[in-house]
Amino acid sequence: PEVIAAMRPFIEVDFGNPSSAHWYGIKPRQAVEAARRQTAALIGCQADEVFFTSGGTESNNHALKGMAHALKDKGRHIVTSAFEHPAVLEVCRHLEKEGFETTLVPVDDDGMVDPVRVREALRPDTVLVSIMHANNEVGTIQPIAAIAEITRSRGIILHTDAAQSLGKIPVDVRALGVDMLSVAGHKLYAPKGIGALYVRRGLLPEKFCHGAGQEMGRRAGTENVAWIVALGKACEIAARDLTANMARMKE
Repeated sequence: PEVIAAMRPFIEVDFGNPSSAHWYGIKPRQAVEAARRQTAALIGCQADEVFFTSGGTESNNHALKGMAHALKDKGRHIVTSAFEHPAVLEVCRHLEKEGFETTLVPVDDDGMVDPVRVREALRPDTVLVSIMHANNEVGTIQPIAAIAEITRSRGIILHTDAAQSLGKIPVDVRALGVDMLSVAGHKLYAPKGIGALYVRRGLLPEKFCHGAGQEMGRRAGTENVAWIVALGKACEIAARDLTANMARMKE
């Protein structure tokens, strides 16, 4: 209900284009930037490190394709796990058609990825590692921080799909040590069709969508203001109620 109340004015009254120069766009622009701050606060990053997408699948596509293409002159090897969502595995299969190679790290009997196996999979031409934070089928929480220590020491970009963990357990990009993190709005009570991608300052993944340069030039297309506001509010609520929700879900 709180999310619906937050987004309603941007359907009914404040319907202007936030990227326009006229006054109808002022309130929508302010609302988009407020939502960016709310989303950033939930995952522990700066607001300018977050841009909005249509959901977790697009965020994963943008992260993997964008960084793979940006770093293709450095190497064409990607490491992920056999346990990933199709929104990662299918992207890797697509990139293989473009000349990239993918190594799938297995999981153990408990569905855990061993950081040692990740390290063993790395090669001199490895440019990107993607390991999900929490699995969508069995709920295992992967040792992302330990994997990040390995990738950081080798100068390799680490992405994590945090669609399932956000709003359920603490998620902090600095503590995890990740370079990119995907958010799926409907997993934390925003509407379906909205998401976000965290990209660490200094990284420049290739653009996923070209056009007029919205979202700080990272994703072109008129912003879906009401849904963005909804995601921001959902992130604010998730942060506010996380301790109570964790206790309830654990029980």
